[in-house]
Amino acid sequence: MTSAIIPESGQFVLANVRLHASVTPGLAATFDSDGFALADIAVADGRVSSITAHSLAAPAAAVDLAGRIVLPCFVDCHTHIDKGHIWPRKPNPDGTFMGALNATGADRAARWSAQDVARRMDFSLRSAYAHGTKALRTHLDSVAPQEAISWPVFETMRETWRGRIELQAACLIGIEGVRETTWFESLAKRVAAARGVLGVVTYMVPDLEALLDQVFAQAIKHGLDLDFHADETDDVGAISLKKIAEAALWNGFEGNILVGHCCSLARQPDLDVLDTLDKVAKAGLAVVSLPMCNLYLQDRRADRTTPRWRGVTLLHEMKARGIPVAVASDNTRDPFHAYGDLDMLEVYRMATRILHFDHPVADWPQAVTATPAKIMRLDGVGSLAAGGPADFILFKGRSWTELLSRPESDRIVVRAGRAIARQLPDYAELDDLMVE
Repeated sequence: MTSAIIPESGQFVLANVRLHASVTPGLAATFDSDGFALADIAVADGRVSSITAHSLAAPAAAVDLAGRIVLPCFVDCHTHIDKGHIWPRKPNPDGTFMGALNATGADRAARWSAQDVARRMDFSLRSAYAHGTKALRTHLDSVAPQEAISWPVFETMRETWRGRIELQAACLIGIEGVRETTWFESLAKRVAAARGVLGVVTYMVPDLEALLDQVFAQAIKHGLDLDFHADETDDVGAISLKKIAEAALWNGFEGNILVGHCCSLARQPDLDVLDTLDKVAKAGLAVVSLPMCNLYLQDRRADRTTPRWRGVTLLHEMKARGIPVAVASDNTRDPFHAYGDLDMLEVYRMATRILHFDHPVADWPQAVTATPAKIMRLDGVGSLAAGGPADFILFKGRSWTELLSRPESDRIVVRAGRAIARQLPDYAELDDLMVE
């Protein structure tokens, strides 16, 4: 299967494709037990003209795709492209969270110039684009003086990539940094000026509630959405997800709140879990799990070598309460995760296996498409509909077991009705950045 099947004119009909109910809300068709229906997609002028149930009377010039799956382009709502690809020069010495934190901090202080950050960001975005990502949120390490370097780089990158990947950024500092009230307010102003998202990493510090109040106060003052890293640990005493929900409620916060990781929730007693989930639902929080990074980092212990839990959070229980849930790439080839390529099909494949996004599949495909798009306030992204942009991915697989069993490295990514050149960047491009 080659991109040549998509006419260069950008005007065509793809007949006999397999579309999923969860990401094709307007399709009137008979769906099978896996949620798929055979359909015909007409494309003209960069948009989807129509999506209809498959008809044997499709135009003679239609491209018959014999039941291959078509999905909307992906939305990756939690990444760290400012850290990406530093592994060759600063690997994690032992695979632990502290090993990652220390290695990254040392590399940032020594090497993260504007040029270094820009080149690694661009490399990451070229990879994500080739794999079919349309929108991406990255966290930016914003401890002084890095915020003065990385935010201008991001703003330039956002303009450079406009029309290919919709970029958002959230600042990233430890919650203890909020104690520096004057500096933290200046950071919030910087984020607001860049149309970004206010983000912090929460820990169970004694003054956590007071610090969260300051975070919410700055978000309200500057009209910012919030994005937290929370409870990325197996410590059952880590309950900052609950504290964030409580703070959202007592502050009357009306913006979007995304909370990432929440690993410790899966280790806590059932009654505590239920109390937390009730508060998260009431506060309107959304949660993103990072299955590949959490699997890599969590449960590495000196007293035993085989991990005994998966590191992910309770997405099924959250979803059952109406809590919006997503999965995302997180770190890529840096001390927090030695692997990955910002390929959201890989993320969804791993999530299906680790988190059991199957039996039934139901609407889990929304976790990498429509749900993160809504969290990021992106209209018309993450689903396929008549009148919407012709941005989608054509796969060889004709069922979930086919799609999720192979890398689909020959997938065809269509943007604005035209197949893109899917050239992945060569790692050798970054070799000069790895030299001490």
